[in-house]
Amino acid sequence: MRILYGVQGTGNGHITRARAMAEEFAMRGVAVDYVFSGRAPEDYFDMACFGNYRTFEGLSFVAKDGKVSLLATCRRASILQFTRDVLKLDLSHYDLILSDFEPITAWAAKRAGRTCIGIGHQYAFGAEIPKYTGDSIGAWILNHYAPVSTSLGVHWHHFGYPILPPIIQTHVSAGSKYFTTDDVLVYLPFESSDEVMEWLEACPQYRFRMHCKDIEPGRYGNVEVYPFSRDGFQKNLQECESVLCNAGFELNSEALHLGRRILVKPLHGQVEQLSNAIALEQLGLARASAQLSSGVITRWLQTSKISQVTYPNVAGSIADWLLQGAQQPIEILCEQLWSQVPYASGLDFSYPRPFAIAG
Repeated sequence: MRILYGVQGTGNGHITRARAMAEEFAMRGVAVDYVFSGRAPEDYFDMACFGNYRTFEGLSFVAKDGKVSLLATCRRASILQFTRDVLKLDLSHYDLILSDFEPITAWAAKRAGRTCIGIGHQYAFGAEIPKYTGDSIGAWILNHYAPVSTSLGVHWHHFGYPILPPIIQTHVSAGSKYFTTDDVLVYLPFESSDEVMEWLEACPQYRFRMHCKDIEPGRYGNVEVYPFSRDGFQKNLQECESVLCNAGFELNSEALHLGRRILVKPLHGQVEQLSNAIALEQLGLARASAQLSSGVITRWLQTSKISQVTYPNVAGSIADWLLQGAQQPIEILCEQLWSQVPYASGLDFSYPRPFAIAG
């Protein structure tokens, strides 16, 4: 079997999921060609596991100071180049096409009348899960951005629908779940790094490990700044007691799996992150704040509890499901995986349980 796997490159969560899938495919000897879009080629890092991957410009959003800029996003979008890439992408050599919210592979498959299986968090939004309902344009984009014929959505709970648990890399295992310091890992790539530094320096009683690309690495009082690095980031995640981040899906999933105190600040103007913030608070798994300040951070560290949800090897189960022809009903795959999650054992998947959230 030969697979074409498209991965959205905006942020690092989609790539992290793809790393977990790549490990499982490699263990099974599956030939996979990876396509990434959504960021400049030079901004990808630690990509050896993907072999001779290809990159395209694709479509992505532009964020500044914690908010999506719709005007800048429209100006950046090159619809003509996107269309050319969709038309030129050759699918004839592949037995299976996968997309983690990557639009070029998804639209190329749709154009060619090929089956495309979506794997990722965004594909859970087709069900009645906790959602932010105050942005109809953003919701429409989320639903039409990367269309697929079959979807494997992932989320922190199934909410009574055939939604899988999060995909966690296997090296994030039981032996690494116990933090060794009370430091706070900080990853807020969509915020102003200078402003984040001001908030952290105003909390001198705590120590922070901050990953960003626009401040020189080094120690600044109670803040240690690190560059973007997969291995370095994982080391800090495993050692730190708390995580301060945006409301993306994958990092928060890893933090929950490890058992970390979490505060999220959703990226304004992005329906997925606003919905994630609602879900985390409704499930009692993390704190969320629309704005950050030294006071918000201090109160969180003083009063918030640690949550932990241990997830199974979802990537391995998906790989086996795909290699067996993707014929088993998704509901059965969901039951098998959620039965291994302590708080979800025994829950009934036979009918939908809408989880009503006000906008």
